[in-house]
Amino acid sequence: MMLLIALIIAVLVSAWPPAAATPPTPSSCQRRCGDLDIPYPFGIGRGCYLYTGERDRTFGLTCKLTADGTYKAFCYDVIQVTNISLRRGQARVRSDIRSWCYNRTSGSMDDNNIWWNDFTDSQFRLSDEANRFTVIGCNSLAYVSSANTGSKYMTGCMATCPAADQLVNGSCAGMGCCQAAIPRGINTYELQFDDRYNTTTTRGFSLCSYAALVEAAAFEFRTTYVTTDDFMESTGGEVPLVLDWVVGKETCREAKRNATAYMCVSKNSECVDSSNGAGYLCNCSRGYDVDGNPYIPDGCQDIDECEHQEAYSCYGICHNFPGSFLCQCPDGTYGNSNIKGGCITIKNSFTGLSIGLGVGGGTSLLLLAIGGPYIMRKLKLQKVNKMKRKFYKQNHGLLLQQLISHDTDIGERMIITSRDIEKATNNFDNARVIGGGGHGVVFKGILDLHVVAIKKSKIVVQREINEFINEVAVLSQVNHRNVVKLLGCCLETEVPLLVYEFISNGTLYHHLHVEEPLSLSWDHRMRIMIEVAKALSYLHSSASMPIFHRDIKSSNILLDDTLTAKVSDFGASRYIPIDQTGVTTAVQGTMGYLDPMYYYTGRLTDKSDVFSFGVLLIELLTRKKPYAYRSVDDDGLVSHFVSLLAEGKVVDIIDPQVIEEEDGEIHEVATLAALCTKLKGEDRPTMREVEMTLENLLIKKSQVPYNGTQTRNDGDQTTAHYMPTNRNTKEASRQHTMEEEMLLSASYPR
Repeated sequence: MMLLIALIIAVLVSAWPPAAATPPTPSSCQRRCGDLDIPYPFGIGRGCYLYTGERDRTFGLTCKLTADGTYKAFCYDVIQVTNISLRRGQARVRSDIRSWCYNRTSGSMDDNNIWWNDFTDSQFRLSDEANRFTVIGCNSLAYVSSANTGSKYMTGCMATCPAADQLVNGSCAGMGCCQAAIPRGINTYELQFDDRYNTTTTRGFSLCSYAALVEAAAFEFRTTYVTTDDFMESTGGEVPLVLDWVVGKETCREAKRNATAYMCVSKNSECVDSSNGAGYLCNCSRGYDVDGNPYIPDGCQDIDECEHQEAYSCYGICHNFPGSFLCQCPDGTYGNSNIKGGCITIKNSFTGLSIGLGVGGGTSLLLLAIGGPYIMRKLKLQKVNKMKRKFYKQNHGLLLQQLISHDTDIGERMIITSRDIEKATNNFDNARVIGGGGHGVVFKGILDLHVVAIKKSKIVVQREINEFINEVAVLSQVNHRNVVKLLGCCLETEVPLLVYEFISNGTLYHHLHVEEPLSLSWDHRMRIMIEVAKALSYLHSSASMPIFHRDIKSSNILLDDTLTAKVSDFGASRYIPIDQTGVTTAVQGTMGYLDPMYYYTGRLTDKSDVFSFGVLLIELLTRKKPYAYRSVDDDGLVSHFVSLLAEGKVVDIIDPQVIEEEDGEIHEVATLAALCTKLKGEDRPTMREVEMTLENLLIKKSQVPYNGTQTRNDGDQTTAHYMPTNRNTKEASRQHTMEEEMLLSASYPR
C-alpha cells in the first residue's frame, strides 16, 4: 500500500517542465587548485568558465605555484581567491593592507601614496554586508572612496589612543581601531590617509597606521597590532575581503525572457535577484542540495531526507520524493510521526478490519490518486511553515514579544505575516524599490488598502539583529506626529521586515540639496527645525523611558505632502534608564553630525542628539553638506561656521535665499546652533530648551512682544521658561584647541 502511494506521488511531482539548457563544461576542465574547489561558472582556461565578454574576466581563474610550494588560484592573475560560494554568490579573496609608518632613520613619515583596487570591468561588487572599512593605529585618520555610484562616495574612520594601556583586545570602537560601513553597488575603491594626522607624536609606542577593507567576521582587533608589527606579520600583509558576484546583470524577470542566455539551467533551480546592485544569481530550489550547482544541468540533486530522518523531524516510516518527503506512522500505529514517540500502538484489532481494508482498497487508491497534488501542497506548506518558525526564532521574535508584551494591543497589531508582505510588494518586485542604503532596501507596498513603506533589512551579524529588534521596540512605544509611525513587522523571512507609514515627499536632504538656486523657503525651514526639535524633546523628556536617537541628520528627516517633518531610522537609538545620565556604547552615527565628545569617549547622553541637531540647524542655514564641506583653510562646516559667527561674518556662509527671505531671525538661530555644537556636552542646552527657543522666535516673528524670557501654559499648569539666545556670541563660538579641531574636522560619513 505504501509503495503504491509513493509511486503515485512520485509520478505526480515528476511532471515538471524542463529548465533552459546550456552546454555542460568540458569534463577535462581543472576543477581544483590547491585547497580550492572551483565550481562552474568559475574555471581555469577558455571554455571552462562562463565567458561574458572580452574585458570581463570575473570567472576566469589561473592556478599558480607560489613561493611556499603550494598551488593557489588567482583572479586577474594577482588577487588570490580562497573560497567560492555558489549559494551566496560570493568569492573570498586576499586584499592588501595599506600602511603608513614613521621612519626613524629619516625622522619623518614614509610617502603617503593612494592605494586602489578596481573591479569595474567585471561582475564583482564589494560586499557591503560582509566587509567593513577598518583603520588601525594612533592618531590615524583614513578614507575609503569610490566614484562608480553616480556621485563620488567617501567615508572616513579615525583611530586614536592617548596611551598604549588604554587599548582593549577585541574592541574596534575608536581606541586604536575603528570601523565604518560601505554602501552597496561599489566595485572600485581607493584608500588614503589624512596627512594632518600621523604617528610622529606616538612613535614611542606606535610607528604605523593601517587601513584596509576587510571581512568583518574574520577580523578581531589585538592591541599588539598598534604597538608592534604583529598585524603585518600575522596577516602577511593581506586580509580577507568578500566580493559579491552575479552571473547576469539583468533582473530575474528580464533574464527569463531570454531562454538561451538564462543561467539557471538545472531543472530544480530558481533565480534570485542580487541584493548588491543589479543582476541575478541562481540557487537550488528548496528540498534540493543547497550546495549543488544550479548553473549546470542536473546540478541540483534531491535531498534524501530519509537518510537523516531525525534531522527532518521524521520518527515514523519515511518516503523520499523529489523536493520533499512523506513521513507516516508504521502499520498498527497512529498519531503524529513528526514528533518523537508520537506514533501510538493500536491495542485492539478486529478481523473485520482486514475485510474493511480489502473492500475499501480500491476506493482508497482512487482517492489517493485524486488527492496526490493536495498531499504534495500540504507537505510543501509544512516545510514553508517550519522555515517560517525557524526564521521567527532566528530573528528574535520571542525577544520582541517580551519587549512589547505589556501592551497586548501593540503586540497583536505589530505582527504581519510574510504572505501579506509578499502580496503588498508583488513578491518584492524591483519596480517597487523606493530607496535603500547600508542597512537595507525600502519597498513601496499596499497593505490593507493603505500605502506603506516596507524596509527589508540586510542583517548578517547578531548586533544588527539586535538593532532591528531595538528599532521595533523603540517605535512601538512612540506616538508623536513628528516621528515616523511604525505599523508592524514581519519576522518569518530570512531577513526581518519593518512596515512604516508611507511618507511620500522624500527626505529633507533631497529637498535642501537641489541643483537649483532656490530650495525650501525660510519659513518651511523654520517650521521643520521646530518640528524636529519637538520630536527630539519628546523622545528625551516625555517618552516612558528617555530615548536617544544617535543619528540625527537631514537624510533621516522625512517630509510628507505638506512638508511636515517626520524623524525616522531608529536602528541606532537607545533607551536610557531615567536614573542614568548617559551610557557607554560602541560609537554610532554619521561623521559630520556626530558629537565629537561621544566619538572620543563613547559616552552617550542626550546632549549627543543636541550636537547633531545643531549641525542640522547649520545645514538648514547654509545648505552645505556637513560630511563633505571644507573651507579654504580646510576647516569642517561646524568649526568654520562658528569662527565666522565669532568674527561677525556669518552672513558669508548663509544661504543667499535665507538672507533674502528671513526677518531678523538668522543671527539668533546661528547663535543657537553654536550653543548646540559646543564641544562640552554640559555647555549645550537641552532639547526642551532648544524647542522653546525656536518657538519663541516664531512668536517674535508674529510680532508678539518678547523681553528675554517668557512663560507659557502647556495645559498641565506647569510653567516652562524659554531659553534666551542672546548669550555672548564670542563665548558661544569658543576658540578651538588642536584637539577640538581634530575632532570636529572628521567630516566624512561613517
